[in-house]
Amino acid sequence: MSPEFLAKYIGKHKTLVRDRYQKLEDAYENRYSIYDQTKKPDWKPDNRVSINYAKYIVDTMSGFFMGVPVKTSSDKDQIKAYMELLDQYNDADDNNSELSKIADIHGRAYEMYFVDDSGNIGLSHLTPLTAFMIKDDSILERPLFFIRYYKDENGVEWGSWADGTVVQHFKNCGSYQWIDEPRQHGFSGVPATEFVNNEECMGLFESVLPAIDQYNKALSEKCNDVDYFADAYLAVLGRDLDEKDLEYLRTNRIINIAGDTEGLTVAFLPKPDADATQEHLVDRLERLIFQISMVANINDESFGTASGIALKYRLASMNNLAQVKERKFTSGMNRRYKLIFSNPISRGHGVAEDDWLNIDYHFTRNYPANLLDEANTAKTLEGIVSKETQLKVLSIVDDPAAEIEQMDKENEEAQKQQQERFSASYGFSTQPTETDVSQPFDAAQQQVQPVMANGS
Repeated sequence: MSPEFLAKYIGKHKTLVRDRYQKLEDAYENRYSIYDQTKKPDWKPDNRVSINYAKYIVDTMSGFFMGVPVKTSSDKDQIKAYMELLDQYNDADDNNSELSKIADIHGRAYEMYFVDDSGNIGLSHLTPLTAFMIKDDSILERPLFFIRYYKDENGVEWGSWADGTVVQHFKNCGSYQWIDEPRQHGFSGVPATEFVNNEECMGLFESVLPAIDQYNKALSEKCNDVDYFADAYLAVLGRDLDEKDLEYLRTNRIINIAGDTEGLTVAFLPKPDADATQEHLVDRLERLIFQISMVANINDESFGTASGIALKYRLASMNNLAQVKERKFTSGMNRRYKLIFSNPISRGHGVAEDDWLNIDYHFTRNYPANLLDEANTAKTLEGIVSKETQLKVLSIVDDPAAEIEQMDKENEEAQKQQQERFSASYGFSTQPTETDVSQPFDAAQQQVQPVMANGS
């Protein structure tokens, strides 16, 4: 890394931001091209209406994919305890949700790792508007550098770059300069992860953005037509009206023309009605936007009457998108914990560098929950799969391992209470004593047999 190398790639990235990422960000924040069109003359209606389908598509998919937090599990208690600590310290559920949303908007999102002032490992999500990764040209596309930059309130550009060993900060004062010495970051690799939606790194609504722009244009023109009809022209043919007469007509809206009216015509000019054509265009564009983006319009009336397997068929296209995204996110989360576990701070918590291989991730689609169907499915799986896999079917169970542990505690408590009731009923303890370990069972048998003989 050199200042010249840094300037070259930041320049390339700024071009990419201007030509692609900023347009996608603007669309999500309801800043569409309809607002940048040339202003019409003052005497023409010039309504600008935008329907934020981009945000609707992203938020719907994010809720479906990441609305239920990712469940991580491991068969090693030390790994599980340390992951719970990391997740709570870094608000992992919120961070994962933001990564999902950023990837849906831009096609990719970044997560950066660091050691904070308290000596703990921290992580933070970043958008591709202010960060990017440089990879090598091998088939593995291994990360070489991760670069983040921003401008302060005075317009001065600051940032940092990191490779597989060190991190260094820089400043742009007409040219890029290092402002400190490189320091070891402690991770065995570039301390950042790229999360992507798909192999092409395409945003969720990127392919339908032209259709959204056309929808906004058609809807705006429809609003203009409404204004045109509300401001119809009155035609008075065969009579010359002076300014006083015109003002009277506009003010009182009464037509009273005295004198000879032969050959006089007073009528509003009819306007061509293209309402049916416009409605067909708007409906078709709306239908295509959801069809091509593969995200369901869950506000459609038909969704209110669908249930069970029919609802899953309607959401099949969204589920297909989520399947691809799940595989990409699993790869990203593997790299996350691989880097975190490589830091000496993690090894101080009793985890080994390769313990990331013992982590399992469970993504749950946010379907409307049918607890009765889930309970029946879980009951059917009894004796076929493990107890933990059986509990994963239930959407109300956040942590199957913790649920099993709680069930074991409740069973032990129930057995203890049953033994206490038995002892209270027959006047002896069912637990063996140090002085006589052979008598309690015989005593119990002698006292129970008469009861059984009486038919109780």
